[in-house]
Amino acid sequence: MRKKIPVTVGSTNVYADLGYDKPDEALAKAQLAARIGEILEIRKLTQSAAAELLGIDQPKISALIRGRLRGFSYERLLKFLTDLGCDVEIVVTRPKTRQRSRGEVLVKVA
Repeated sequence: MRKKIPVTVGSTNVYADLGYDKPDEALAKAQLAARIGEILEIRKLTQSAAAELLGIDQPKISALIRGRLRGFSYERLLKFLTDLGCDVEIVVTRPKTRQRSRGEVLVKVA
């Protein structure tokens, strides 16, 4: 007989589930960084070439690709996307509903 393992259903934000201080910000930054990584991979850029293009050093590219995002602000990640030729569109939508006390940040890739 197999032992049952307890399972906890998470939310759509793993950072909230793990108790991060600013989970919405952490998730949005991770999504932006993932998109940057995808673009670098599609373009087959080395970390050195990407660093030169984005005006940072290679270790920072390595940190970005590995999801170590403490040194990266939203603004910086958005600048990297525009430097890579992406259009970034920021849309402010409807006010929060009564069920939620705060609004949320969503990153969508078109």
